[in-house]
Amino acid sequence: MVEELAQADDAVAACVDAAAWALSEDDLVGALEAAHRLEQRLAAVKLALVREVDGRGIARAQGASCTAVWLRERLRLTVPAARRLVDLATALDSGNPGVRQALADGVITLDQARVITDTVTTVQTTAGAEAADKAVGVLVEWAGQFDPTLLRKLGTRILDHVAPDLADAATQKALDADAARADRDRHLTLSTQTDGRLRLTGILDAETAGLLRATIDPLTAPSGPDDTRTPGQRRHDALTDVCRLALRTGELPDSGGEPAQIVVTTTYDELTHQLGTGTLDTGPQLTPEVVRRLACDAAILPAVLNSTGQPLDLGRQRRLITGPLRRALVLRDKGCAFPGCDRPPRWCHAHHIHHWADGGTTNLTNAVLLCGHHHRHLHHTNWTVRLANDGHPEFTPPTWLDPKQLPRRNHYHRRT
Repeated sequence: MVEELAQADDAVAACVDAAAWALSEDDLVGALEAAHRLEQRLAAVKLALVREVDGRGIARAQGASCTAVWLRERLRLTVPAARRLVDLATALDSGNPGVRQALADGVITLDQARVITDTVTTVQTTAGAEAADKAVGVLVEWAGQFDPTLLRKLGTRILDHVAPDLADAATQKALDADAARADRDRHLTLSTQTDGRLRLTGILDAETAGLLRATIDPLTAPSGPDDTRTPGQRRHDALTDVCRLALRTGELPDSGGEPAQIVVTTTYDELTHQLGTGTLDTGPQLTPEVVRRLACDAAILPAVLNSTGQPLDLGRQRRLITGPLRRALVLRDKGCAFPGCDRPPRWCHAHHIHHWADGGTTNLTNAVLLCGHHHRHLHHTNWTVRLANDGHPEFTPPTWLDPKQLPRRNHYHRRT
């Protein structure tokens, strides 16, 4: 087998160096399908090898706690991916020869094989081996037409085809099995990058996925014709808005005896002169522009430090645009005041027209409601805002957008 795989490796290496651009359209499509089929057949070989390694106990003999951990070190896989390989290899070796053969023949994919083995296991538990064998044939046939997601949905009704008299009870068991699998696999990993950013990875169960989509989907639409953010950036900013709203409610559990909050430390001179950076309590540093934007709608706690940075005195915390003042601002602006934006008040920050750090006052005539996106937009572009003679905010675009710089208003909220 080692020699055969070495020959196959040489053949694949030759294909890597081949000029795909020289292929005709038919040959190009054919080569793609052949490469895909070969990938599945190699997956069948790999699973057989994984099963043998697991069965012999090689992982423990070499000092690993389990085969999944050994595979992580040996093949540089994640533990969840390695565990899925071990689970599928075991399932294919335990009474699923039809699925194993279909994968070896390249007629189903690795993901389809997982779906089929999960479904067949449920069928066998519910209706016995004969129904399970029939289910394999039906599911493999369906795999030629449907992707793994649709195949899993169709699999919930497989007993309608192979054991109709047991279909209702089996459907419920299949749903219970899916729920148990979702409960087992759910996780969220937060990985801090060297520059302070955070990488999010994970799998959400169906309920949490529904809650997340219901929460962020209304916030991911472009906020206007000048919104150049990618869909991924809009989802990122929507998550930011959701977190801000959660913090604003005051209903989150305390953290170390304090309300849930983010803390930014900077000096007065750096804040007023837009120099230097601010530091989050978790360590990462923020640019002066971000610090000033956060200070628009925040609680300010003045502190006197000695020459070594030790606190000597903490003044009274000063809240900015909150309480009755924010309610008055909501009554006036009714939502994000930026032209064309439909974000409601609960998604908005209170922005100082003349920045607080520059001596701006904290009152209704120096404030405007802005959603997270337009708050960032106003701080980082040449748009300006002022209150017109009637007391409502109007925005002046930069010259590149409108050479005449005619003031614009948000008419969306005025109509409602």
